[in-house]
Amino acid sequence: MQRAGFFLVEVAMAEIRVATVADAVAIQAIYAPIVEQTVISFEIETPSVAEMGQRIGKTLESYPWLVWCDEQAVVQGYAYASQHRTRAAYQWSVDTTVYVANTAQRQGVGRALYQQLLAILRGLGYYSAYAGITLPNVKSVGLHEALGFTPVGVYRQAGFKHERWHDVGWWQCQLQVGDQAPVAPRKFDPNKESVAKG
Repeated sequence: MQRAGFFLVEVAMAEIRVATVADAVAIQAIYAPIVEQTVISFEIETPSVAEMGQRIGKTLESYPWLVWCDEQAVVQGYAYASQHRTRAAYQWSVDTTVYVANTAQRQGVGRALYQQLLAILRGLGYYSAYAGITLPNVKSVGLHEALGFTPVGVYRQAGFKHERWHDVGWWQCQLQVGDQAPVAPRKFDPNKESVAKG
């Protein structure tokens, strides 16, 4: 079913929908091992469920936050956009993030989430999406490049975690191209532009 220009995406009897604060428990459970066991995220302390709920709510004031739910309606992955930089001329650019639970790896979850997220961002009027990837990460680089992201640079020794320095590569997806002065991008409105089940 189409609603406000966006579509429900179904993958293997699952669905992608807009996140709610009630998803904070599931999202925090996916994120915790990423923070604690990897350098994929540069956070050192795992945010609480309450903090995660606040992040979801704050993000949805302006940007999309999507979740991928399996056939039992359990959240197994999520993706969201966030502000790229604070200066006004950057307003047509966004950062993007996607995380998938270990139990849902290699099932196309990340790709499906990203495809929907990028489509929404394009519809809202954004021109560029950026993704930072702690290096090396062959799987993440492969996913992003398969979706049209291209490498634009590397921050050397950008973060120190787990007793060592780490580089961060940056990838860009050109959502649209224009020579004229663009109209300001619209804020995401979950009530009007949600990915809804038909």
